[in-house]
Amino acid sequence: MSATYLISVWVVLGVVTLILAIYRQILTLHYEEDVVHLADSEQGEIAKQTSLARHLNTIDGWGKSLTIVVTVVGLGLATAYLYQAWESPNPGPNNFYRMNTPTK
Repeated sequence: MSATYLISVWVVLGVVTLILAIYRQILTLHYEEDVVHLADSEQGEIAKQTSLARHLNTIDGWGKSLTIVVTVVGLGLATAYLYQAWESPNPGPNNFYRMNTPTK
């Protein structure tokens, strides 16, 4: 599995997490009310608020999970990259002595 594939998957997961956060923000701006409806005459509003609360809780759960996955995958990629750089550092184009040193 190449690094390009893993980084692409990581970027896609990050974009999905960002889109989910924007979607949640749009929902709260357009549909959330500051007033909690409790009267018997407001049964329709109570149902709407309950439905929105359930929907936002579902979005929050997915958002938290995706954030954790994106963070763990990102840290894993960074760790693998740093380990690879530590094990086989690139001598660079101007380091003639190091490129021509015999190995033991």
